[in-house]
This record gives sequence, structure tokens and C-alpha cells, in this order.
Amino acid sequence: MATPNISTDRPVIRPLDEAAINRIAAGEVVERPASAVKELVENAIDAGATRIAVEFADGGKTLIRVTDDGCGMTGADLPLAIARHATSKIDGTDLLNIHSFGFRGEALASLGSVGRLVLISRAQGHDAAQITVAGGRIGDVRPAALSRGTVVELRDLFYATPARLKFLRTDRAEAQAIAEVIRRLAMAEPHIGFTLTETTNGEARVIFRADPQSGDFFDALHGRLTGILGADFTSNALRIDIPRDGMHLTGYAALPTYSRGSGAQQFVFVNGRPVLDKLLLGALRVAYFDFLSRDRHPAAVLNLACDSERVDVNVHPAKAEVRFREPDAARSLIITGLRTALSGAGHRASTTVAGETLAVMRPGPRVYQMDRPSQATFARAFTFQAPAPEGFAEAPTARLDAPGDAGETSHPLGAARAQVHENYIIAQTDTGIVIVDQHAAHERLVYERLKRQMADTGITAQALLIPEIVELSPTDAARILDVAPTLAEIGLTVEPFGGSAIAVRETPAILGTINAAALIRDVLDELADTGHSANVRAKIDAVLSRMACHGSVRSGRQMRAEEMNALLREMEATPHSGQCNHGRPTYVELKLHDIERLFGRR
Repeated sequence: MATPNISTDRPVIRPLDEAAINRIAAGEVVERPASAVKELVENAIDAGATRIAVEFADGGKTLIRVTDDGCGMTGADLPLAIARHATSKIDGTDLLNIHSFGFRGEALASLGSVGRLVLISRAQGHDAAQITVAGGRIGDVRPAALSRGTVVELRDLFYATPARLKFLRTDRAEAQAIAEVIRRLAMAEPHIGFTLTETTNGEARVIFRADPQSGDFFDALHGRLTGILGADFTSNALRIDIPRDGMHLTGYAALPTYSRGSGAQQFVFVNGRPVLDKLLLGALRVAYFDFLSRDRHPAAVLNLACDSERVDVNVHPAKAEVRFREPDAARSLIITGLRTALSGAGHRASTTVAGETLAVMRPGPRVYQMDRPSQATFARAFTFQAPAPEGFAEAPTARLDAPGDAGETSHPLGAARAQVHENYIIAQTDTGIVIVDQHAAHERLVYERLKRQMADTGITAQALLIPEIVELSPTDAARILDVAPTLAEIGLTVEPFGGSAIAVRETPAILGTINAAALIRDVLDELADTGHSANVRAKIDAVLSRMACHGSVRSGRQMRAEEMNALLREMEATPHSGQCNHGRPTYVELKLHDIERLFGRR
């Protein structure tokens, strides 16, 4: 029986024509309209443009136009510009020493092979010229009108390969992809102005605008990120500026309490090039491992700069992936650099925590201004309600008699004034009040103490007078005994006790008297969560985090004034105390003017 895919005739090897070659190459370079926009805007950046305008229609399927004020090209340059593998950015002698966005010389040739391309350009001291390419057919160079720079107009993308159109998404989805490309490139180049315009039913609408930022790199980046990600991000982000071993990590990383439900606010660049690199994004995730639960994601904009010969950007035609010569060094710089920056933030929590709290406290939509009495009416009412001078003695103000608390309101977390519901400490500061979750805060403090002990002298173990026997399933018993040597390093000594039972002989002294069986089950839960993906160090930290819960002040315990103030002072002195081990805030600070607004005083 003949196989339909196997011919009995000898196949003939023949070269493909130039048009077919370009269409095949276009499949790698231009996956969708956003890919075309990326290639054209990167060319404009390489040309030294200070302002770049992008226009598109129908999700980029019918029109993409990129206008820049860069160095431009002469009429003689245009045929070479649309030729495949022709570029001004490298000479081909060293593919590891690349300092530009583009370098492969494929973009314009690929776009011209699958769409209708018009290229208009003018170099200083030369006349403007244009050339057209439609489905791979190249027209003649002709005079044109243009004051400076370059205009690239691409119409009817994939008209020459109509099968590709079937794989595109809706116009809305493609428009969002284009906007995301521009946002990322705008973050990479804060000194360049970007404008993105969408045309719908003949009406043009600017959907993104980023004016050129002035100042040094960090000032410019701060302004650009404020415009793109919002003031909430930049006001709650830490400046990152860490050089090490020939690499330099710069950018902004948000506080853990400004975490997101997805990785949508994670932007990573290598030498200013936007990349989607698993190594770097994974390192970012590990850096926040101690501070976020597994369903929360950090927000950060980071650029890793290094010598171009230490990173290969020629891994894929789309240039979204890179390969480092020393991947461990790059990963280590991100992890240790971010952890150092987060430690330097001390007890600071994001300002959005207070905003969310106030939003919950505010009543539903109601306009008070219309029915609020005038200031004159208020004055008369206050005069009428005021007691006579000889009438009533002033009532004493209720407060805690905390030793030495008179000047403690000047501390960042203030002075404890009350405990409510046996879990929340109310403290007064010079400018407002602070509400502290005593259990969450102390859990973080105990965790940090455990980590310090582990790093300095090892965790001191406390022998139990009578070992506690814990009955487990055979699987759980095997799992806990497999890591028994590691647990012994952190002060938890377990031994087999016959069958599927284990004996707990020692617990970390810092935890005091605890329920050993509950601790063992928490450790098992953490080992199951981390699984085989985490390294030993990560597993130890995760287990320490679970242990800290058992040694912390429990909800429902009444605390004395001096205990509450001691907790506040330790929080101020302990890094990361602004969030618990799961990334939730340990305290909320409300400014007095915000509280007054709640009651209509402002």
C-alpha cells in the first residue's frame, strides 16, 4: 500500500526565489501587527529619534505608520534599506558586540514581502526620497516631500500571505498588543517622546502619549513610570542602583505590600532592550519569596546592563529572548540586589494600604456639600453648645498610662493608646493614627529573628522534657524524616518512633512553649507546597516562616501597654516588618487630615 506522503520520484533540490525567502523570514520576524510596530519603532530609536509617532487602524491590519525625527536616509540608501540582511548597525565581524535594537537587517524586507510598504526618508543635507514595496515587488526611488527623519507606512499587512490573517485575533486584542509594545519601549527610553494614535471609522484618537522626560536617568525614568504605571507605583517603589562584577542593575521595584494579582507589572530589560526572559523573571520572583504568598506577584521595572559580549541577543529573530554567558551572576545580582533594597526599606508599607482602608470606611456615594450648614451656622451652633465657664469640669481624657510614652508619638509608628478586639493595637503619631495587627506583625518579627540566628550562630534548640509523639501517615512520616537533617539545623529535631509515628525531641528555643504536633503538620504543608521546585535554602526559609507563626503573639491575647510599645519599637527597627510573611500589611497608617475628611471636617 502506497504512503501518500512518500513519493516514488526522486525529489529535486532547487533554490527558492527571493520573494519566497522573504515571506518565510517574515513568519519569524512579523508574527502579528504588534511585531511590525516593534521592529519599526526600534529602527527609529536606533536612528537617534527624539520623538516617535505611531498610527494604526483596524488593529494594525490595514495601516501602520511610524514617523520619527531621526537621522534619516538618502535616496541611495533606500534600496539597501529594504534589501534582506542589509543594515547600518553592524558590519558582520562580531555578532556578540551589538549595541543597537536592530541588527539583522530583516524587518523592512520582511514587511515589504507580506504587505504594501512605503518608505519616505530625508537625511540632513539631502533631498527627501521614497520607495515602495508591495508583496516583494520593489518600485523605483522617487522624490518626496519630508522635512526630516523617516516615515514608514505599512498597509494591508499579510495581504500577500492571506492565510496568516486567519490566525490574528480581534482588532481590539491586536490594538492592545500594539499599545503594550509602545509602553515597554517608552519605559526603556524615557528621554524619547512617544505618541500612539488609533484611527476608527475615519476618526483619529490618541490612546497613549509620553512626552520626553528631562533630568538624569532616574529622574526621567521616575517621570515616565509615573505616567505609564501611575503615581501609586512610583510612590511605593524603591530606587534600584546596584553595580556588581561588571553588571549594573537599575530601575524601580515596588514594596511587597504593593503586590499584584498577576505579573502584568513586571518589566525586565537587558541593556535597554525589552525582553521576556524566564531566568530574569524567575529571579525577580525569588527575590520576593520571603514577602509574598504564592498567588501574589511583585511589581518592578528593571534594567540589567552589562558588556554586550556577556549576553547574546541573537537567540531568536524577535529578539525577545537573551542568553547570558554567566547566567548565575545575572540571577544572583537581581536576587541579592532586590533583597538588599527591600531590607533598606525597613518597616515601610505601601501608601495604597491606607487608601484602600479609607475607601472601605467611606460611606456610599453621597454629596455632603449641598446639605452642609454654612461656616456661620457652624459658629453659632458651637457657641450655643459650649458649656458655661463655671458649668462643668473638663472630663479627663481616657488614655493608656504607658511608661515613658509621652514623647513616643514622634516615633514612626507612634505610641500605643489602646488594644481592640484583643488583636489590633491603636497607636497615635504626631500626624495621625496607626492600626497594627499584633499577630501578623509579631509573626514577621519572629521570622526575622529566626533568620538572623540561622545566619549568625545557628538556631538554638530547646530539648523537650518529654518527647512529643506525633502520629502521621506513612507518606508524611517518610517526607518529614527525609528532611530531618535540615530540620535539625533550624532547631527542630525529629526521630522515627516506630510505624508511621515520629518523636519530636527538640524545638527552636525562640518559639517558647508550642504545640509540636501542629508545628510538624505546618512544616509538612510547607514542604508539600514548595515541592521539588525550591532549593534547600528556599525550603528552609519557608519552614522558618511557618515556625514563626507558632512563636508569635496570638490573636485574642491581651497585651500590656509596655508590650505594645515594645512591639512598635521592634517593628521600626526590623526590616520587612511592614508586611507579614504572606505579603499582607502588618499595619495601616491613617493621616489626621484623611480621618477628618471621613467626618466631613475638610
